Amino acid sequence: MAVTGVLRPGHAQIRVLNLEEDVKFYRDVFGLVEQGRDAQGRVYFKAWDERDHNSVILRQADTAGIDFFGFKVDSVATLNKLEADLNAYGVKTERVPAGEMLATGERVRFEVPTGHVIELYAEKKDVGNGLGYSNPAPWNKQSETGFAPTRMDHALLGGGDLDGARDIFINVLGFYLTEEVVAEDGKTQIAVWLSCSNKTHDIAFVRAPENGKLHHVSYWIETWEKVLRAADLMSMNDVPVDIGPTRHGITRGATIYAFDRSGNRFETFSGGYISYPDMHVLTWPIQHLPEGLDYAQRKLHESFLTVFS
Repeated sequence: MAVTGVLRPGHAQIRVLNLEEDVKFYRDVFGLVEQGRDAQGRVYFKAWDERDHNSVILRQADTAGIDFFGFKVDSVATLNKLEADLNAYGVKTERVPAGEMLATGERVRFEVPTGHVIELYAEKKDVGNGLGYSNPAPWNKQSETGFAPTRMDHALLGGGDLDGARDIFINVLGFYLTEEVVAEDGKTQIAVWLSCSNKTHDIAFVRAPENGKLHHVSYWIETWEKVLRAADLMSMNDVPVDIGPTRHGITRGATIYAFDRSGNRFETFSGGYISYPDMHVLTWPIQHLPEGLDYAQRKLHESFLTVFS
């Protein structure tokens, strides 16, 4: 399939309670590459194998959570078209000028019915991955630092009107549904996984009692063995682990969930399957959520269902 329209998740701005403490965590333990700071005091990071300037932005705040989640689109023309399509669908948008974020072009910002702010943008400075663009090596020193994820991969967001958020992503932005958890009636969706690519998901939503909540931001690690290495590093650095290491039934990803220094949950994962828009949606009845979440133990973890930031 041709990769057009919305290309991939591009950035997440995360609120932290002690900026310098979490900067050290994301840089030294996580292994993200610090890219700079702006006049607002925000700190910018990217994963070692990402080529765009930033994918994770930390902001000092009184409460943890997520400010917005952004997606890169294939061109300025697509950005303009998607803004017009959003407006025609009844979604109010605003333009954020180029340069408001370091190395990032103009953004189209809007709110989905779960209370989350989503952004689209077409331009972000290519700074490379340190390997060069001619005869590149397969890895570098940064790929061995900390957890060393190769990319910021997706987010799971919690809010009330899952249906409204899902419909905007499918009907306007061109995403497709890959998996779902459904209630006892066999119809009401409790959670949905949505893709704009051939990944199992690029964003997911779960019904939650409060709007605008972050469940987790997820980071891709190349192999199951490196996920296990991340587990060792979490223990060595007193990182609170929520679940794992284990495998999901949903998406088949090998995973660990843990918390940053401010209580924002993150995921380090690998595996999963290749997905395409013509594939049948995979459905998990609510009674099978335990193995969907933790296939090894077939266990529901209360914190996973109740803790958001």
